[in-house]
Formats: sequence, structure tokens, C-alpha cells
Amino acid sequence: METFDVLIIGGSAAGLSCALILGSAVHKPFASNKKIGIVVHQKSSALNEAMLNNVLGLKKGTRGDQVLADGRNQLSDLYPHVIQIDNEKVTKIEGGFPNFTVITHKNSYQAKSIVIAVGPSNLFNIEGLMQYVIPHHSLPPQKERVMLKNINHLVAEGIYVAGVLAGWRSQFAIAAGSGAQVATDILTLWNDGNHTMVHDKI
Repeated sequence: METFDVLIIGGSAAGLSCALILGSAVHKPFASNKKIGIVVHQKSSALNEAMLNNVLGLKKGTRGDQVLADGRNQLSDLYPHVIQIDNEKVTKIEGGFPNFTVITHKNSYQAKSIVIAVGPSNLFNIEGLMQYVIPHHSLPPQKERVMLKNINHLVAEGIYVAGVLAGWRSQFAIAAGSGAQVATDILTLWNDGNHTMVHDKI
């Protein structure tokens, strides 16, 4: 059974942003030996129907489905050590920190920590996480969206939530930033509690 230091569940704005930040730390001593994976399930992502005209840095007419595809390519091109798990959907999580078992409809994986970055649909049904599901507090009640109860993205020890499922509003920039925040929280943990960011410079 494949084992990860962190396994991200969800391949939309929050999940891909989290994976990119974590992957970019590969040259840091505290992250160089960490195994990172992402279950890049994108079929139900709201980005598939989005037009991103109001996102800083994106050109007018940028389509959300193209951002999803480009994001996966960016991750594989720049940080190929981040393992992308395709065509699998997580159905169950067992165990606790640092010995989680993440079960999909095809395989099982071991992970020390997990990041949940799927959408806020009220059809959310990952067994082992249902006790954390509450009504979403930043979206209209009539939308019947849910979130995972958390404090600063932390649901329980070793379980993080990112994006709209963390309680944020459904804007691309917010979801992406949430995923990046979770990544820096994990990097800070790996770096013995020293606040950690990863920047490239010209």
C-alpha cells in the first residue's frame, strides 16, 4: 500500500493550489524527503462551468475547465514528484494521525496527514468524516451547501480542509488562497513550527 506524508483529496482550485505550494518546497531540507499525493478528481468541480473574468492575472475569457487542465500540467511539469492519482474517488477514511487509511473505489493509501479539498455539495459522503459535516455558514441556505467544522482549516489532528468546504465563499481566488494557506500550515509543521512560505524570485 502506497504511503504519503500528505494526501490531498480533490483536484480543483484549493487542492491544486495546495499541491503546487507543497511541491515547490522540494528543495527545502525539511520537505525534500516528503511524499506528496493528490487525488485529482475534477468531474464535479464547479470550475468546469466557470468563466474567470474577475481573477487577478487571468485574461478575459479564461475558462475554468482550462484552468483545471493547465493546473494539472503545471503540477506535473514543475513538480513531478507530486503523485497525481487519477480516475479515483475517495469513499472512506479510517484511522487517525499519523496513520490514516484513505480508501477509494479502486485502491487504498496510507497517509500521515490528509487535506480535504472537494466541493461543498450536500451529497458529500466520505465515510469517516461525516461527523464533521455542518451547514455552510457563508453561502445562502437555499443552496443547501455543507462544510467541515474546522478551526483555521484544521478539522482534527492531521485532517485539514481547504476551499469552499472549509467555510469560504465560492470565489476562485478565495478557494485557491485557502489551499495555499493549508500548504503553508503543513510546511510550517514540517519545519518544526517555524512559519514557512515558499517564494521564487527573479
